[in-house]
Amino acid sequence: MDWQMAYDWQAALVLLGLVIVVTVVGKRLAFLVPALAEARRLNLEEDETKRALPKYPPVVDASSRVGLAMNLMLYALVAPFVVTLHTAKPFWWVLLDVVMILMVYDFFYYLTHRFLFHGQGYFRRVHAVHHQARSPTYIDALYVHPLETFIGLALFNASFAVVGLLSGDMDVVASALCIVLYTQINVVNHTKVNLPRFPFRLLTWITRKHAVHHENMHRGNYASITLLFDKLFGTLE
Repeated sequence: MDWQMAYDWQAALVLLGLVIVVTVVGKRLAFLVPALAEARRLNLEEDETKRALPKYPPVVDASSRVGLAMNLMLYALVAPFVVTLHTAKPFWWVLLDVVMILMVYDFFYYLTHRFLFHGQGYFRRVHAVHHQARSPTYIDALYVHPLETFIGLALFNASFAVVGLLSGDMDVVASALCIVLYTQINVVNHTKVNLPRFPFRLLTWITRKHAVHHENMHRGNYASITLLFDKLFGTLE
């Protein structure tokens, strides 16, 4: 394969645009729901209190800079080689790509989180920064040591690249959906949500499970997308 011909920067640019549009429009639509708007208000109130603490801004800013760099890497060095504006794949295969990327990422993140960040030594101390948030709200999704941010996003970028290369050309719309789901799930599971009624019951369950993980460094619930691997390996609490 001609390496230069394989680099589809137009598809990567469309992907970036779709991710931005879907994120912005999705949030606007979501917060038209009164229950979600109220949950957002309560989280932002607590965020303001935390943001005023001296320890928060330096960590959040450093983590955000690393996140920006890793996202630029995704759109400049990964997506152009695996994303296409035209795919011949059937619809089920397109959806399978999304599921496979998220599950491959979640499996390796589970292992990293459990055995590296909750092991012994330097990386445990790195992860302990994030665990200072005993009762996480929105801002705590960003209150992460920059090295941990790098490792997490590197795992996602690698999962996106490997699945994309093995599967063949990734549909640009499906790729945007995958990135938005990955990003939003990792943010939402750090928020406080108390909406036990349908259709928000699952959202409440997810956030409460991750809140349990934040209680101390000895709790389970290590996966970040689903809790499937915690269920399989006996660490679901």
